[in-house]
Amino acid sequence: MENYKYPSDSKIVSTDQVLINDLNNYNTLFGGVLMKKIDNNATLSARRHARVKECVTASTDSVEFLHPITQSDSVCIESSVVYTGEKSMEIFCKVISEDMITAERKIAAIAFLTFVALDENKKSIKVPKITAQTKDEKTLFMYGEERAKVRKTRRAQSKTLLKSLDLSKPWELEK
Repeated sequence: MENYKYPSDSKIVSTDQVLINDLNNYNTLFGGVLMKKIDNNATLSARRHARVKECVTASTDSVEFLHPITQSDSVCIESSVVYTGEKSMEIFCKVISEDMITAERKIAAIAFLTFVALDENKKSIKVPKITAQTKDEKTLFMYGEERAKVRKTRRAQSKTLLKSLDLSKPWELEK
């Protein structure tokens, strides 16, 4: 019998405040700062699902910035594995901002990332399958295969593109 887990088994929730050093010139959270927080959360979800010491980000498939996050907000990131291949895990991250003064909450961003679990020799390993329970989990799982196909197509396109890219130093290129 195959090894199955629920998305809730890999759920990670982290909440943090927005510090002044995290802000850009518009006084909103830097996208890169949020992406780091998302990747950290997703890594823990992947490790919790695979129960391994090491998981690596194979791709950040999408990050949708939906609402700006300000210094008066807290940032809550919820992540869990929502779809799996044989050796890959797709993690969905939901970013909720909460104005600490007014208590207004918004979904500020959503993201999909793909991770691979590694053994002690840094080789990818098979991961447990997912079985969805809640309405949200079932919705995310239902479109997982389609997102996996898109990732495979994009990866093949990237490999083709890599073959045509020049590795010369820009200042050494002839005009």
